[in-house]
Amino acid sequence: MPTEDKWKANLEKVAFTKRFPGLLLEWHACQGKTVETVIPLTGKQGAAVVTFTDGSYVVVPPLAPEAWEFGQALIDARQSLEPKHRDAYQEYDRLAAKDKEALRSARLEKILGAIHNNVEQIPELKDRLKALVKEWT
Repeated sequence: MPTEDKWKANLEKVAFTKRFPGLLLEWHACQGKTVETVIPLTGKQGAAVVTFTDGSYVVVPPLAPEAWEFGQALIDARQSLEPKHRDAYQEYDRLAAKDKEALRSARLEKILGAIHNNVEQIPELKDRLKALVKEWT
């Protein structure tokens, strides 16, 4: 078989795989479906093909969410997950509030540290701070 024929045969095969019956290419198309199997995809560590009981399927990338995605997922899916995980959401809310307060406190310390470290090099800093405090009160 000439090289060009092999190339064309491969293109034809790939095009067919992309329109194979049941292939889902958008997450919303999976909504309401029942998972039948999750099969590791040969050749790509962590990837899988998820088949549904109606014969449809989706190819999924490795599950390797970044740290921020875990929290955002809990926020975005709260309406669906909270009824089944009330205690866990209470703990998440407690930890989120603790994190928010720690961030606020760290910002305050950073600002105060910057003022303290620069007050001698910038003599007018004290006067500007006094004027700013007076403006706020």
